[in-house]
Amino acid sequence: MALAIVAPNKSEKELNAWKGIFLELAPDIDFQIYPDIQDNALVEVVVLWQHPKNILKDFPNLKLICSMGSGVDHIMSDYIPENIPITRIIDPRLTFSMTNYVVMGILNYHRQFKRYLENKKSKTWDMTQPEIPISVGVMGVGELGGDVLDKVNALGFPCYGYGNSPKKDFRYPYYYGDELQEFLDQVNIVVCLLPLTPNTEGFLNATLFKKFKQGTFLINVARGKHLVEADLIPAIASGQVSGALLDVFHQEPLSENHPFWEQEEIMVTPHIASITNYKAAAPQIIANYRNLINQRPLLNEVSTDQGY
Repeated sequence: MALAIVAPNKSEKELNAWKGIFLELAPDIDFQIYPDIQDNALVEVVVLWQHPKNILKDFPNLKLICSMGSGVDHIMSDYIPENIPITRIIDPRLTFSMTNYVVMGILNYHRQFKRYLENKKSKTWDMTQPEIPISVGVMGVGELGGDVLDKVNALGFPCYGYGNSPKKDFRYPYYYGDELQEFLDQVNIVVCLLPLTPNTEGFLNATLFKKFKQGTFLINVARGKHLVEADLIPAIASGQVSGALLDVFHQEPLSENHPFWEQEEIMVTPHIASITNYKAAAPQIIANYRNLINQRPLLNEVSTDQGY
């Protein structure tokens, strides 16, 4: 029985780091890295990140699929052999980093740091309205979104949640499904932390932006495919969206000729809001490898029906 990592977009340095921690923690496991897999028929566990499409068909004895990160959309959008369980990584450090990034974006907007950077260039001393009143809405209130709401609430800002399904006794005002407009009427900062599913792909689009309060600020740290990129610049030009902080994109790295680079109202970061820590991820994968062998429950198993 072998475990194989299939992550062709990871650098050699990153893959060597994964290899090192696996050899340190589990020298007994037959650990291999794509494309240098000795025998596909021996592979029963795969660890995937941005893998080649349909590659799972190449492993006839596959018994477990592990995501290398917290997201699983790269797996759900591909062919999955029937009845094969899927797991993901849950790392408190991922939550810590993601929440800090989102709070940074919220506070920078609230305290208008972009404006003061521009004033510094023009040597302008302007003390008028140093704060923009804000109310924050988070779309997608799982572990990450819930933590963002907790931190925003602790800072004293009104905060609201939105999701696809009802949540009993949620600790903040919460809307779901057809209550989208009611949710948007409460907020002027929208944070997207939705899981990427067929129902949420393209969710951030012109139709949604028209439902925003005039001048709402957008933060997307979920997946690039949530945003219809061509719809954002017209929404900013019309004033419906005041600006955006984007960490994820359809194509990464963002191409040099992408129009977002030239938009002053769009802040671009290179998918760094939250990065998987292999020292936290590898032990979870090893534990699930052993759980599979010993027929014990898997850690962080994904619902294939929900897609997350």
